[in-house]
Amino acid sequence: MLADPLAHAFLTATVADQPGMPADTGMVPLTRNEITHLLAALTLSSPHPPEHRRAWPTWRRRHQFRAKQGHYRRREAAGHERHDLRLEY
Repeated sequence: MLADPLAHAFLTATVADQPGMPADTGMVPLTRNEITHLLAALTLSSPHPPEHRRAWPTWRRRHQFRAKQGHYRRREAAGHERHDLRLEY
């Protein structure tokens, strides 16, 4: 039972330690859930080839970034006010 809180603390520290990503990378930063997924993909067997397991997080983070940008463009086109509140991961 002690392993779960320790794992949670480790993942939280890993996410907090992440350096800020430049805006031009076109990806959202890694989340605690994504780090968990990556660790599981590296340690557990999977029906997917290793290339797929390595490429999936990059595709997902780029997709999330594009979706976030599209959300802001649609809101602006609909006449909604811009605000300083941004979606953060």
